[in-house]
Amino acid sequence: MARRRGVAAAVAAAATSPALVAAVSLMALVYYYTVFILLDHWLGLGTTAGAAHAAAFSLLLAACFFSFLCAAAADPGSVPSAFSPDAEDPQGQGLKSRYCDKCCIYKPARTHHCKVCKRCILKMDHHCVWINNCVGYTNYKAFIICVLNATIGSLYSSVIFVCDLLRTEHDFRIHYVKIIHILAGAVLFSLCLTIGSLLCWHIYLICHNMTTIEYREAVRAKWLAKKSGQKYRHRFDQGTRKNIQMIMGPNVFCWLCPTATGHLKDGTEFQNTNN
Repeated sequence: MARRRGVAAAVAAAATSPALVAAVSLMALVYYYTVFILLDHWLGLGTTAGAAHAAAFSLLLAACFFSFLCAAAADPGSVPSAFSPDAEDPQGQGLKSRYCDKCCIYKPARTHHCKVCKRCILKMDHHCVWINNCVGYTNYKAFIICVLNATIGSLYSSVIFVCDLLRTEHDFRIHYVKIIHILAGAVLFSLCLTIGSLLCWHIYLICHNMTTIEYREAVRAKWLAKKSGQKYRHRFDQGTRKNIQMIMGPNVFCWLCPTATGHLKDGTEFQNTNN
């Protein structure tokens, strides 16, 4: 019951976040502009082609919004109250380095304290202001699916924008028509560039079983390994295929379902390749 109240409080707090409201508003604006302005002007929503594109884009946006809600409302991963450090931990981390002075608890490997959430997050990647939540062990899959859907949606909307621009006539002598198209093109280009880059970045991290925090730590480790004539490999890297399955799950047909997280464990233990 206490956990349910905590989740409800987190959802209520997220709903009041200006960045989260801005993200949802931008989704709604892009949807309205793409379907009811671009598609209606290019193909017409009453035509078969126009209705098909509208339905496809609507399903894509619905999937994006659902995964967005899952990432924003889910607990990113809390340290279990029953967790206690093992003196014989095979991951080779001292007990002192795994103690959080702020939370006054021992934390598992890959766990970090979030200054915004004011608690320790299992396998923390970063704190995302757009979902007003940390991206951690539990909601990382939903976050990735949301970014993937947002990237595809931005590219889809951009293609429709270009097709409408090139294949239909516009009276650009009217200033507001020209201004709207320039602003819309700039927004869509920015979304494709930023969200697409974010997706590529996290695909790289997934393939190497790293988090954003661990990547920053690995930069120095790579430099030290190169300086000493050694080859660096991230200690949690299990190979590309297994790394992807650890995040998305073993069943390929469930990869795009943000709620299919039955493969996740408690998030306190990870296999170490350096062992």
